[in-house]
Amino acid sequence: MDTIAAIATAPGRGGVGIVRVSGTAALTIAEAVLGFTPTPRYAHYSPFKDHNGAILDEGIALFFPNPNSFTGEDVFELQGHGGPVVLDLIMQSCLALGARPARPGEFSERAFLNDKMDLAQAEAIADLIDSASEQAARCALRSLQGVFSKKVHDLLEQLTYLRIYVEAAIDFPEEEIDFLSDGKVEAMLDKLKLSVDSVLQQAEQGAILREGMNVVIVGRPNAGKSSLLNALSGSERAIVTDIAGTTRDVLREHIHIDGMPLHIIDTAGLRQAADEVERIGIERAWQEIEQADRVLLMVDSSAGEADAEQLLHAIYDEQGLKSQADNMIADQRITVIRNKADLSSEQIGFTDQALYPTVTMSAKQNSGVEALREHLKNVMGYNATAEGGFLARRRHIEALKQAQQSILDGESQLHGMAAGELLADDLRMAQQALSEITGEFTADDLLGEIFGSFCIGK
Repeated sequence: MDTIAAIATAPGRGGVGIVRVSGTAALTIAEAVLGFTPTPRYAHYSPFKDHNGAILDEGIALFFPNPNSFTGEDVFELQGHGGPVVLDLIMQSCLALGARPARPGEFSERAFLNDKMDLAQAEAIADLIDSASEQAARCALRSLQGVFSKKVHDLLEQLTYLRIYVEAAIDFPEEEIDFLSDGKVEAMLDKLKLSVDSVLQQAEQGAILREGMNVVIVGRPNAGKSSLLNALSGSERAIVTDIAGTTRDVLREHIHIDGMPLHIIDTAGLRQAADEVERIGIERAWQEIEQADRVLLMVDSSAGEADAEQLLHAIYDEQGLKSQADNMIADQRITVIRNKADLSSEQIGFTDQALYPTVTMSAKQNSGVEALREHLKNVMGYNATAEGGFLARRRHIEALKQAQQSILDGESQLHGMAAGELLADDLRMAQQALSEITGEFTADDLLGEIFGSFCIGK
């Protein structure tokens, strides 16, 4: 490959600035900049010269010969003073000596292409840089260290063994391997399903930690939705009045609960719209409900709204969506918030009810908010002492779900038509889906999209 160079430190002024070079001409550039051949993996303190021999700066120079480097190629790093003008001069000198500017993420891309890391580990670099909390950073580091990748490889090993057994029965029928009657394939399928389900569950929690959970507050006008948004965010984010329908649009607030990111969304009160502006606000509220990870259904306990399920059905009936109310309950995405307990004198706290958990509180007086925070942490799978967690992306979850569905399809073939060829094909598709996570089977356009989101110099 050709030789690339980039300023690897963040823009602006700093104590130290780094210029990184990788490729076949890295050693030649190092010799020109330093005036001597650097010793591999040795920190040289030296002046840095431009292509004409003029001194630009001085600092630490490091040379890592291939394949023992981050990219797997010859890598040369200059660690000088962190002024943008100085760094730009050093960068221009490297370009004049034969390098070209690196694309965003190109160093990590080369590390992936040279088998220094798999795709999930490469993505973890960007996730570690973008981490918004300590827990997210720790999980991103575990992904970078290969925790997630190992789980995927373990699944692939199980799939490979199962495929070999099934395809042997197809290719060598004279051996009379009856994969229906001996129960071995069914047992292996059951074990594989459990393994995929476990990794998928962990990945979904990792995705929530990385991306946050969308929590939508819904209910009738004047139920206290905006008061709840303010209580959770710790600021007067929304206007609160006694006038029903004060909130006419969607309000968003990003918060963290013990490092877990939440996107809190306050919506217009759900009722028959009084005017066009309110109608648009209510329409947007329904859109947010459809996309929510969790719905907080606000019930005004002081107004005699005793049954949350009846309220939910009434709200959906007004929109001609009667059947969707049952689907919402079945999805188990609802937490009922019985608000205004200061007026109804109901007991404040959390109750784990059969159909949906319930938090009784007074958002206006900030009573019961901590119980809601604890509940949301549990919904997100928070565990302060958990070890081995990792970050995951939506594409990882989709790949795991595809593998999960292919395995279920294969099981159906086994129980239905007893078609070994169809089972083998479903297992192959599951294997392909899992391989996309680590990049063993990945389209070039996807690679470009992934690495294009990285910082330049990474």
